[in-house]
Amino acid sequence: MKKTAVIYWSAGGNTEIMANKIADGIRSAGAEAELFTVSEFGSRNISDYDRVALGCPAMGAEVLEESEFEPFLTSIESELAGRRVAIFGSFGWGDGEWMRNWEKRMKDDCCQLFEKGLMINLTPDSEGIKECFDFGARFAQF
Repeated sequence: MKKTAVIYWSAGGNTEIMANKIADGIRSAGAEAELFTVSEFGSRNISDYDRVALGCPAMGAEVLEESEFEPFLTSIESELAGRRVAIFGSFGWGDGEWMRNWEKRMKDDCCQLFEKGLMINLTPDSEGIKECFDFGARFAQF
C-alpha cells in the first residue's frame, strides 16, 4: 500500500481543514495517509513515504510562512528529488503568487509535482472541502 505524509502549517486553521480533507480523500482511494503538523513531523524521515503533500498558507507579501514552514521545507528539499509531491494552502489576498513561486521551486527541485498547487480562499466552504477531498483522492492515484 502506498504511504503518504500530509504535512502542513496553519495559522488560522484554514490550511489545517484542507490537510484533513486531503488526507480523507487519500484514504478514500485506498491509500494510507498520515497527517502531521510541521512540528509533529519532527525527525521522521521523508524517505519512509511514497508521496508527500505539503500545506502552507500565503503569508505577508505572498510568501511561505518563514519561521517554521520555510526552514522545514529547506531541510527536506533534497529528499524530495524524484518523489511525488502535492502542495496546497489557503490565502486571503493577492493572486496566488506564493503558490506559483512554490510550484516553480518544487519543479526546480526535480520532484514529481502533482497537478498545480491547490489554493482555497480563506476558510474552505462545502465546495472547497469537496475540492480538497477530490485532490487527495487523485493524488493517491498519482
